[in-house]
Amino acid sequence: MAWRAGAPVDLGRRFGALGIDWILCLLASGLITDPRVAPSGPVLILIAVYGFFVGLFAQTPGMYLMKIRCVAYADGGRIGVFRGLLRGVLLCLAVPPLIMDEQRRGLHDRAVGSIVVPVPRDPAER
Repeated sequence: MAWRAGAPVDLGRRFGALGIDWILCLLASGLITDPRVAPSGPVLILIAVYGFFVGLFAQTPGMYLMKIRCVAYADGGRIGVFRGLLRGVLLCLAVPPLIMDEQRRGLHDRAVGSIVVPVPRDPAER
């Protein structure tokens, strides 16, 4: 690992971020269609949110509020849109996030080469 990740992010912050993102996706889906008629709408929006926000900015809105970010495991940089989309798809399968290693990297993180880390307090560490 070319950069140091520090202590793994606790599960409460990770699930809090996911919960915030899920609520935002439900609200956005409700503006577009009725989730009772098209139940896959919020899931598709969540995948798109992860692809766009994690891929380009290393944070979803929920991650921003919980002060965590998802970066490339190899160098701490952004993972890009394609890997962000793949991470979102795997996250929505529910099983990959439940199987974690000692760094709290789920199968979805290991598949795309990412890790969730706290946002550094010092801007020079970013």
